[in-house]
Amino acid sequence: MKLISWNVNGLRACMKKGFADFFNEQDADIFAIQETKMQPEQMEDAMKFEGRHLYMNSAERKGYSGTLVYTKEEPLSVTYEIEGDTTKEGRVITLEYPDFWFVCAYVPNSKDGLARLPYRCEWEDLLRKHLKKLDETKPVIYTGDLNVAHEEIDLRNPASNHMNPGFSDEERAKMGELLGSGFTDTFRTLYPEKVQYSWWSYRFNSRAKGIGWRIDYFLVSDRFMDHVRDSMILDQVMGSDHCPVRLDIQL
Repeated sequence: MKLISWNVNGLRACMKKGFADFFNEQDADIFAIQETKMQPEQMEDAMKFEGRHLYMNSAERKGYSGTLVYTKEEPLSVTYEIEGDTTKEGRVITLEYPDFWFVCAYVPNSKDGLARLPYRCEWEDLLRKHLKKLDETKPVIYTGDLNVAHEEIDLRNPASNHMNPGFSDEERAKMGELLGSGFTDTFRTLYPEKVQYSWWSYRFNSRAKGIGWRIDYFLVSDRFMDHVRDSMILDQVMGSDHCPVRLDIQL
């Protein structure tokens, strides 16, 4: 199976930058999207790809956040959001399949000055509880824009970004806590020394200069790593300030 995740930074905008071509070319079994920035009534016919089931979780606030999952196989069940979070920002979709749970998430940004860090840390605790509960019944595949560079290798300028949103001690510790509770970072496990990024600021021509961060992930239950064949960052794909990430698995 081929699984893809992409923060498109607005699906309607990304559609104008070749999203459909990439979607059809990849022909993924499951395609997860973060930051759709749209409401259900704004879903265009061109976004309803033939042969795909579509599940969408929109934020109450228009033009903000939002997640969406396309899947070839109809899931056994679908739920939205996580227990205990009442913000209604459209951040999580959980799909159940016979052999695994698939969770797509757009993790809250801590914002300038880490103004939203307390909420972010509370949200991370709720999310980890959600994943661990799922993991009790079958393995979990967790993907999305997790809005954190876990280690110094995961961003170009760690020293100057220390305690900036996405590289605060607290956010990195939360990622460590999640990994320590039974989950594996597939890319870093397969490629311990590889320097590759999935997000670049639109400022200062950062992408062309290779000044980026790895903040988009595929995590799996530790026991599921035996099924992972590859974990990739598709940094040649344009259309957003993020690039897609891909996981190949064999059941």
